[in-house]
Amino acid sequence: MRFRVDILGIESGGKPIVFLNKHDADEIGVTASGRVRIGLNKKEITAIVNISTTSVNAGIVGVNEEVKKKLILRQNSVVDVDIATFPKSLQFIHHKLMGKRLLYNEILEIVKDVVEGNLNEGEIAAFVTALNMQGLDLDEALSLSSSMVVTGKRLNLRKKIIADKHSIGGVPGDKTTLLVVPIVAAAGVTIPKASSRAITSAAGTADRAEAIMPVNLGIEEMESIVKKCNGCIVWGGSLELAPADDIFVKTEYSLYIDPLLLPSIMSKKKAVGATHLVIDIPTGRGAKMKTINEADLLAKDLIELGRKLGIHTQCVVTHGEMPVGYTLGASLEAREALSVLMNKVNVPDLVDKACHLAGSIFEMVGKDNGYHFAREILRTGKAEKKMREIISLQGGNPRIGLDDFQIGGEVKEVRSKKSGLVLWMDNNLLVEIARAAGSPKDKGAGIVLYKKQDDKVRTGDLLFTVYAEKSRKLSRVEDLLSEVEPIGVGERREMFIHKIKESPVVKRAFVIDR
Repeated sequence: MRFRVDILGIESGGKPIVFLNKHDADEIGVTASGRVRIGLNKKEITAIVNISTTSVNAGIVGVNEEVKKKLILRQNSVVDVDIATFPKSLQFIHHKLMGKRLLYNEILEIVKDVVEGNLNEGEIAAFVTALNMQGLDLDEALSLSSSMVVTGKRLNLRKKIIADKHSIGGVPGDKTTLLVVPIVAAAGVTIPKASSRAITSAAGTADRAEAIMPVNLGIEEMESIVKKCNGCIVWGGSLELAPADDIFVKTEYSLYIDPLLLPSIMSKKKAVGATHLVIDIPTGRGAKMKTINEADLLAKDLIELGRKLGIHTQCVVTHGEMPVGYTLGASLEAREALSVLMNKVNVPDLVDKACHLAGSIFEMVGKDNGYHFAREILRTGKAEKKMREIISLQGGNPRIGLDDFQIGGEVKEVRSKKSGLVLWMDNNLLVEIARAAGSPKDKGAGIVLYKKQDDKVRTGDLLFTVYAEKSRKLSRVEDLLSEVEPIGVGERREMFIHKIKESPVVKRAFVIDR
């Protein structure tokens, strides 16, 4: 059947969706959440159907922005619409639900249908749930990684050595990428860093970098910048690298599961052409990996999957029980990172972690004493110079100073109620407070810490300050702080943490950062 197009101006997170009048849907033989083929000028796509009895007139097909862009439609274009057959990939998803091992061509079919919008949210959720319940072996992880790469764009730098760095996430304030990239690039090693925005954290690397320079660059711009200065820090969501992963992550987040951790990480690294990869695995209370043994087991799988993909991979297990550095929130973290690059302040844990990660890359590519080599690049100002070159090429102000960051004007100070030592810090609560203040959407929102684990504290000492851009968000912080205690102070000999007087509502911590 032929229909006239009504462009609705609706975005659906990458899924092609059309809206039909109920009478027209009955004529075609399609039901709500069914599929139709919509075509124009010999080009056609599959779209999910929504049905309306009043808002869409007969003979009209309403289309979302995804359909408009894929078919290059204009208002009142005339298109062909017909019922589509159910995707073959549904059969393979059913096989996985039944516990069967999937082959490469079967996984590729599923990933293609995910990217092309041929599967609805329920069907994608069924696949992700099947992976979580039945597990996936390394061959399936390899197939998923490879399939996610071939269904997206790829960076083509034509370099013999391309380094990359990744963290499995879970630790607030982890701004190490803002140091690692310029340190590595300053040594002449190519490191094209595509980073994520915050999903559950106070700020993702792309959010932090965006407080300094534009990060929404296309893949051609990214290639050009890296060829000029060896490095970049850009938002991966604008590059269309392994686009299926972004869809899977949304489903994982809504279901509180993360079965695609390995292929998710490695597909993005393969797509940028990485030959040498260092992966940070934060470990401890509040991190994804609670024990060193868990971290070592994950490292084993990551290294083996990297080998199968042709990526020389090493893992660095790091402390993950408290924030990295003294800040949480995009602008605060970016300012802290820049101050370290400028050698204005000493942030021991941030510098140590960044230099261990950069040092691992250096040693993988044949440089001796990688850690000390990285520290020397930082000490001499070469890393700062490289960072300012990257900022300039990405369209930022290369002369940006520490006073140029906009920090929220609404302030809440939190002081210690007793003397002793900082015994523990609750990463999840600190993130919850920063997000309540408006982070990461409000770049100037976040937390500055004054005390960290094992520091001595006297009654009345400032523990941390919360910054917000809006007073109503600071009020949310104050309400939250009346109920929770994110930093525990006491004597080292104390065994007491807190008392539970009635059945508590326990929030399960779930971190999914890429």
